[in-house]
Parts: sequence; C-alpha cells; structure tokens
Amino acid sequence: MDVASAPQLLRSCVAVMIDLDGTMVDTLGDFAKAIDGMLADLRLPPLDASHIEHMVGKGSEHLLHSVLTHVLSEAGEPNVEATALRLMPEAWDRYQWHYERINGQFSTLYPGVAEGIAVLAKAGYPMACLTNKPTAFAHDLLKAKGLHSYFSHVFGGDAFERKKPDPMPLVKTCEALGTQPAKTLMVGDSSNDAQAARGAGCPVVLVTYGYNHGEPIRAVNADAFVDSLVELSAT
Repeated sequence: MDVASAPQLLRSCVAVMIDLDGTMVDTLGDFAKAIDGMLADLRLPPLDASHIEHMVGKGSEHLLHSVLTHVLSEAGEPNVEATALRLMPEAWDRYQWHYERINGQFSTLYPGVAEGIAVLAKAGYPMACLTNKPTAFAHDLLKAKGLHSYFSHVFGGDAFERKKPDPMPLVKTCEALGTQPAKTLMVGDSSNDAQAARGAGCPVVLVTYGYNHGEPIRAVNADAFVDSLVELSAT
C-alpha cells in the first residue's frame, strides 16, 4: 500500500495508537541534554549527539546501555560490556534525574502533529499513546506539548512486561481501548512499531521522518507511509 491508502486504512479502524518519540515529538535534544549530564556525573567522555538518533526507540534501558558501550569502547575500555553493566544502575539514576528536569524543554513537535491529532479527535477516534519511553516521562512530555488531553490512555515501556517490538503492549492497549487489534491502527516511526503491529494483528502506518535506528523507513513492512499526521485523515 502507498501513502494514498492511509486515509482508507484509517476509515477501516475504530481507534488509533500513536508512538511518541520520533512520531509526535522530536526528542533528540532532550535525550542529548540528559545523556550529557549523566555522562558528566559518571566522569565519562561526552557523546556526539549525532550517534543518539540510531540508539533511541527501544526503551531507556537500551538507550543507556548503547551509550555506555559506545563511550567506553571509544575510550579504550578493555572490558566494555562488564563495565557498562556495572555502571548501569548509577547511569540510570543520573539519567532519570537529568531527564525529569529537562523533559520537553529541548524537544519540538513535528510539523502537522497538533493539527493531525486534533482532526482525529474531532472525528471521534479514541486514541492511546503507546511508547517505549517510561510512562511518567511520556505523561509529562504530552502535557508540555499540549497533547495530553487527546489521549484516553498513555502506556510507556514500563507499563507492561515487555516492550515494542513485542506485540504485548499493542494487545494490552487494544484491551484498554475496548477494541479489536484488526480495527486499531498503530502509527509509529520505526520497525519496532511495525513489527509489534504485525505480531498483534494491527494495521500500521509509519511516518517518513523520525528515527528508525538509522535505517531507511520505506524498507520496513508497513501498510502505508505518511509524511505528516495530517495525511492520515486527508480525503
């Protein structure tokens, strides 16, 4: 299916699940700022922000582990994995401390997000935000960007036993919405979202911007692609 099929796909659904980082909000600035603070607290070298885009999308634990292993490897640490694991508890604590204080301050809504979400709400679609970001951070970010009131449910990476790309979060979110997966559209920016949707039996639309671990988004097995969320409900 192509971009033109996205509105038709939406019309076949009764509810929508939407990813957060890379789909609604460009949060690379927030990630970079919190990671800079965390690395400084651990007396580790800074990380060039260009590397972060390829590390996000699989949850904060994965992000921090990727950051630590990269920085330690670049610094010539002989036991990268063991050292990263040893540092993880402190890294997690310091990262959360910094992120909580800057959440939303260095991030921006992608063009068309506010308009697209408002149109979906006006059309009567129940919406859930489903992200691998910690739930508390997701709530705060949505509030900071003026989107929180549109979502009846907000589920983060710590809401269920497993994260995307496992289908469990999508299945559980459909249960919360009271909808069948086949009638619940997943909107995301990466192969994580598409893989989870396929496993759950949900149709999936991917935005062409976002992160996707640095890989070409149109190579992902999705039902449709859109350049902006306003294209979802275009006639």
